[in-house]
Amino acid sequence: MRRCFDLARLGAGSVSPNPMVGAVLVHQNRIIGEGFHQQYGQAHAEVNAVNSVHAEDRRLLREATLYVSLEPCCIFGKTPPCTNLILENHIPRVVISCLDQTPGVAGKGVEVLRAAGVEVICGVLEAAGQRLSAVRNTFVSQHRPYILLKFAKTSNNFFCPEDRSQFWITNKYAKRLVHRWRSETDAILVGTNTALHDNPELTNRLYFGKSPLRVVLDRTLRLPKSHAIFDGTFPTLIFTEFPTAESGNNLEFVGASFGTHLLQQVLAHLAERKCTSLIVEGGAQLLQTFIEAGLWDEARVFTGLHSSLPESRLVRGIPAPVIPAAPAYSKTIAGDLLEVFFNPHSLACLAAPGVSSGKTQ
Repeated sequence: MRRCFDLARLGAGSVSPNPMVGAVLVHQNRIIGEGFHQQYGQAHAEVNAVNSVHAEDRRLLREATLYVSLEPCCIFGKTPPCTNLILENHIPRVVISCLDQTPGVAGKGVEVLRAAGVEVICGVLEAAGQRLSAVRNTFVSQHRPYILLKFAKTSNNFFCPEDRSQFWITNKYAKRLVHRWRSETDAILVGTNTALHDNPELTNRLYFGKSPLRVVLDRTLRLPKSHAIFDGTFPTLIFTEFPTAESGNNLEFVGASFGTHLLQQVLAHLAERKCTSLIVEGGAQLLQTFIEAGLWDEARVFTGLHSSLPESRLVRGIPAPVIPAAPAYSKTIAGDLLEVFFNPHSLACLAAPGVSSGKTQ
């Protein structure tokens, strides 16, 4: 199953709005086939696993076990149901990490297989499987993107200087890692002050792969057109109370009411565009608003610790957001500390309800 997870992650950034899925076929403790979902609209992991089996091993499918990180689909979408593939190839045993919360699946894939006589085991490394599939399951069950908060703070818990001037807290390795995360995310969001003072490009320039959809809040259209987000290089959304502004050249103005339900409006619009994941990069007030609303699934927080950082400049500053949870894990990156948090109420931390785990029925 861990091999399934490793394979699944190879599809990061390429399969949205579908989930990342990996599959491994085993016969008598020998892997005879494996695959992952590589591109949205193309073959699913189970199909690629079956197609990878050498001709001389095809006969072994009738005695093999299929391990898969997410419940096989049982509905027609861009491709036929994977449950059909399993039955057509007479695969007798399927081991699943977690269920797919997509309406029409959500345990029914397991039911179809069991009704046809396939032995099905659910819940193997379920917590890890839930985290792997949390983006998709959050999107289909809560009708919003999976929300990832990302920010850096100094060792004395400041987010930026009082004047909001640009101030690099982390090292170049952490910066490159952030660009990798951007390549794996559908959309990236910042507030007006961050866009105004930092003039960010909000693109992936330091890693392989795509750049996310750029999303900026600008209630009264304060941002100068000379800023990088207006360069026309990548699709950009500006949420504003003045949506009559001229769109075009990869730029779209979206009307929104900047009141209590602003975040919900933004998330609903992104969900309509099939953005399954959103990374929120600032500023501090916007991040704290997401936190206080409970609208976050995961937070990745850097603390600048490397000795070359002139932190003496931040005797005073804007306080960093406060995550109301203990870190799930942490690691150091060339001297900087990265802590990863999960919302206790997020699907990334909860086991899927429904089919009983760990037992064959």
